[in-house]
Amino acid sequence: MIKNIGSYLALSLTICFLLFGSIYMNKSVKEKNYTSPRYAANIANHGEVIKDNLFPVHEPQPIYSPTLGKTLVGFKEALGFKESGGDYFTVNTFGYLGKYQFGKETLKMIGIYNPVHFLKNPELQEKAFIANAERNKWILRKDIKRFSGKVINGTKITESGILAAAHLAGAGNVKKYLRSYGEFGFSDAYGTSISYYIKKFSGYDTSKIKPNRKAKVKHTA
Repeated sequence: MIKNIGSYLALSLTICFLLFGSIYMNKSVKEKNYTSPRYAANIANHGEVIKDNLFPVHEPQPIYSPTLGKTLVGFKEALGFKESGGDYFTVNTFGYLGKYQFGKETLKMIGIYNPVHFLKNPELQEKAFIANAERNKWILRKDIKRFSGKVINGTKITESGILAAAHLAGAGNVKKYLRSYGEFGFSDAYGTSISYYIKKFSGYDTSKIKPNRKAKVKHTA
């Protein structure tokens, strides 16, 4: 009987010790993880929810994705992200449409007359981007040859920078900017300048875009 009581007492003490250790661990983990600025940032960035404070939180592993680099696809994606955050279905406060923020008049010049259909069709938007770039490259072909490699307003001029600026401001305004060596200034309705786009989108390989005076998007509604 005494032996049994001793066994029960030892078991009870062991349970109490484990419970105390668990409570102490829970408190330590809670204080460590919930008060860490890094942890707070992880919650904000990754949407983590902690349901059980008994287990320590492991920082999320970095997510790796292939880089697009300075390729034509990289150029398109970088420009699309700057224009709209890469959103095919957005319309800004001035009525510019889609991922690349096309105006309706520009769309007409490349053969697109239905802006509603255009906004709903990502494939059509990608074709429109290429067609517009081909048209701009034809208009600016002499200026690309003349000014590439030169420095204007502290920025080295490249073909991709010129084409990006033409997408922003129109080929005619870019031609004026280059031929005035930066004296002619232009900014869009949000204050973005030609010189900013020339710098931001410099150095991409846009050689696959061929100059085409009559560039149109075919098979559109």
